[in-house]
Amino acid sequence: MAEPTRTSKDREDVKAEEPARTPPSALTDYVSRLRAEHRMLIALKAQLYGGSWEPMLDDLRNRLAGQPYIFKLANRIQDDIERIEEMKRFESEHGVDLADHVELP
Repeated sequence: MAEPTRTSKDREDVKAEEPARTPPSALTDYVSRLRAEHRMLIALKAQLYGGSWEPMLDDLRNRLAGQPYIFKLANRIQDDIERIEEMKRFESEHGVDLADHVELP
């Protein structure tokens, strides 16, 4: 009978690539610079949108387009969209969820 094939998961000499992690100081610095508007959006993401930015962005874009939306955030929708996209990018690039690092109400 043939020997089982070994994959890189089985080999001790091959390490799986891990997503880039933000050094704690960079994360702390980023979180400390978040304004109240950013923190509110993070709290809403965690509490109303199941921890995902996409439904919140959909709501905001639908509101701008005059379509049905789930939650009224604020009158400054375009600013909120830009804040969300920037924080979403940071989370993706650094493998973190900002809700884990911001005190939620």
